[in-house]
Parts: sequence; structure tokens; C-alpha cells
Amino acid sequence: MERFYRLSVPIIACLVMTGCDSSASQEGIGGHRDAGSPVNQEAVAALIQKTMDNMVFVEGGSFQMGDFGPLMPNSGGRTYTADSDNKPVHEVTLDSFSISAVQVSYADYDIYTEAMGLPRINTEGIEVEYRASDVPAGVDWYQARDYCEWLGDQTGLPFSLPTEAQWEYAARSRGQFQLFGTFDGKYPVPGASYPTREEIISSTPSQLIGPYKLGIYPPNELGIYHMGLNGFEWVNDWYKETYYKLSPYINPDGPSEGQFKVTRGAEFGLGNRSNIIISRHHSRPDLSYSQPREGRIHRPHSLFTFRCSIKNL
Repeated sequence: MERFYRLSVPIIACLVMTGCDSSASQEGIGGHRDAGSPVNQEAVAALIQKTMDNMVFVEGGSFQMGDFGPLMPNSGGRTYTADSDNKPVHEVTLDSFSISAVQVSYADYDIYTEAMGLPRINTEGIEVEYRASDVPAGVDWYQARDYCEWLGDQTGLPFSLPTEAQWEYAARSRGQFQLFGTFDGKYPVPGASYPTREEIISSTPSQLIGPYKLGIYPPNELGIYHMGLNGFEWVNDWYKETYYKLSPYINPDGPSEGQFKVTRGAEFGLGNRSNIIISRHHSRPDLSYSQPREGRIHRPHSLFTFRCSIKNL
């Protein structure tokens, strides 16, 4: 697996422990502790080193983004989905970038919240049932963005959430005509390229289908795990249903504003057809409902996770 931006432990330790990065010696937003706090300097250094080791370099190039069904031989022009927002298929060219091989885990996110003096997430109610150290952290879009930007503050590198185009290009192993984020791009097979029901349930205290352990089955051809297979993943873009008709050719990054953010992947328990890589979804960035449902104001955070990316320097 090709990696990018490898930094040695001494360099990382310098950044987060001795104040080589000026932000490390200052208080964070709202007076929260930053990584310069003695609370968990070693843990932050280890997290950043692990993060850098898990960044997968994705060489840029051009691909056909969206529902590519009509481009396939013998398709008769038929599409793979009935959705309107992933059409038309259109050519996109991307610069090289790096993306995390795995989603951000609760163990990772807990180190961040402690470093920033923030409360741990999802420690009450139904959310705690889906909480385990080695499963994806359930967050809203703002929490995902802030984590990636914090990594950027500590390393001096341009960390962010991936764009929607970067996410699909990486999930499809540099834009190949693949429908699933499995090792061969084909339909997930429980026990071979996708966890069994028993493995999924045993990953968390919950006895229901939900997020599962990171990296337990082979990654795609680039070395990236579970893209589109382990809950919704936030990307950086605002959502617009007709955006594919307007998308720039080079490095598209979504509309300039909106009410919803794009997510990729799917809700748990809907069947693997819902995990098709080319499918688009959207949610309010704070996960609020437009109308409360059964007294609930927000959607369950445990359904939504993320991974970070780095623009190529």
C-alpha cells in the first residue's frame, strides 16, 4: 500500500509536545486545551503518527463520475440507480491527494476531544450502545470538519474532509468502473469481503446492526477500507441535486453554499445494494431534522462518520 507524508515520531513529537508549531502552545477555541496541554501529549503524538502512517496516496487523473451504467457494454443505456442526483455521468479530473485508509475511530476522536478540553461524544442514550474504541466515531459534519482541521493545525499540512469527487475516485480505486468498495469492486460477500451479521453485532455493545470494527476485511485496490460499507461518510461539499449538470471539469468542490452536506455510504441494515459507491445522500450538517421525529431533534450520530484527506503539496 503506498503511503504519503510519512513523518518520523521525533518530528511529530516536536510539533505536538515542544511547541515547534505555535498553535501547540496556545489555547484552542473558547479556551479549550490544545495539544500543548500536558494532559495527553504522548497520546496526541502517537495519534498523529498513526494518522500519517495510514494516509494512502491517490495519484490524480480523470474519470467518469456518477452513474456510469450507460457507459458499460451491453447496458442498453440503462443506469444502475433510479436516483436523479448522480446523473449525468460526467468527466472529472483531479489532482493527486492522500486519504485515510480507515475511518476515524472513537479511540482517535477521544484523544482529540481530551486534547481540546471537549466532552467525549456519544456517551449517553442509544448512541453509547454503538460506541467502541475500534469502530468509526459517530459525528455531525462540524465535528468531522473540526477534527480534520485540528490535524492540519498540529502538522502544518492541508488536512480537510475529502471532496465528493475525491471520495468517489478513491472508493472506485482511481475511478475504475466499480460499484462497491470491496477488494475486487464487486458485491460484498459476508465472511469474504464484508463482515457477517455476527461480526457486525459483536463490534459494539448494541445487539442491533450498526457500525463495525475497522479494517477487518481486505481493502480496495488502493488499500482503503470499507468505503461506502460502514455507515454514511461526510465529505466537504454542500449538496445540490442538479450539481452534476453544473460540475466543473477540474477539481470540483461542490456548490458554494447550501442547507445540506453530501454523505456517501448508506444506513445500516438496508441491504448491500444500498452501498453502491455512486449513490449520493445528504443531511443537515448538524444532523437536525427539518421536523422532529418521535420527539427527536437530531438524527442518530452513530450513523455518520468520516475520514480525512490531504491535498497534494
